[in-house]
Amino acid sequence: MMIREYPIIDEINIDNLSATPKYMQVAKAILKAVHEERIKKNETLPSINELSFLLDISRDTVEKSYRHLKQRGIIGSVPGKGFFVKSNEMHKRYRVLLLLNKLSEHKKVMYDALLATFDGSAEVDIYVYNNDFASFRKLILDRLEDYSHFVVTALFAGRTEDAGEVMRVIPRDKLIVFDKLVPGLPDGYAAVYENFESDIYNALTNLLDRVSRYQKLKVIFPDNSYYPPEIIRGIRKFAAEHRFRLVVVPSLENANVNRGDLVITVRDKDLLDLVDYVTHTDLKPGSDIGIISYNESPCKKYILGGITTVSTNFRFMGEQAARLIMEGVREQVATPFEVHLRASL
Repeated sequence: MMIREYPIIDEINIDNLSATPKYMQVAKAILKAVHEERIKKNETLPSINELSFLLDISRDTVEKSYRHLKQRGIIGSVPGKGFFVKSNEMHKRYRVLLLLNKLSEHKKVMYDALLATFDGSAEVDIYVYNNDFASFRKLILDRLEDYSHFVVTALFAGRTEDAGEVMRVIPRDKLIVFDKLVPGLPDGYAAVYENFESDIYNALTNLLDRVSRYQKLKVIFPDNSYYPPEIIRGIRKFAAEHRFRLVVVPSLENANVNRGDLVITVRDKDLLDLVDYVTHTDLKPGSDIGIISYNESPCKKYILGGITTVSTNFRFMGEQAARLIMEGVREQVATPFEVHLRASL
């Protein structure tokens, strides 16, 4: 085989003992050379066969590396002419994996704020693990070398300590913990988090005049769910201090809603079930019964004349996560918790 000389070969060193896959070692070396302008735009790259021969690695490894770089927009190819450097401009300074337990309206608010704050300087990929720990673990381990930063929400039923063990593989300067602080992580990581227990306690305390109109607090809190138990602890603390009768049930069917009840829902599904129930009775929200929903979303201001919500500021969360990445700081920022008082209380 006749092999041309390619400057890029001097930039690539394969470490057979490294935990980083060989295809990623090749891709990162080419990316670094492009970023530092040691290879120029439109410069020809070795063919798959040539690079395989020169580096003594498999064709599959080279193919995977080139495919990764093409997806990033760094290299291109022309049939019959081979591969070339397509762009030496790093338009996206940050490549961010946003790992969420689920998609929701309020998480979209957070995502939009994250992108707006980056103002075009980041490429953000969203992955959703649907509260499944095995999916959570696989998504992190499979993509560890692909991103400059990881913004991670770790919410599922139990196994929080296991989440910490998985997340320890992410370098601290690349990790931003989202929503809930995670046990088992070493000190010095960044976070934008909620104080679930104190937030709900303080919100109900601020609403005490309205809450006092009702005789009993009924909380619909699903069994074996990913919702933090600290929410219930905060509500129990409030109820004990102010001598409210408190009932916690897993669903509306168990709630037996009556006149004089204040019902708190954490799931939007339970809120909609409650709204459907109320519309088929003579109970009037805001006088006969009270309704408080966890997590603000735009539509709640229109339901039954307005549903009172207690909610973290999701826009703030997105803005702060982007700020921590851009400033390169490892702060732990508590998110403001807000009350939106409406007709349902």
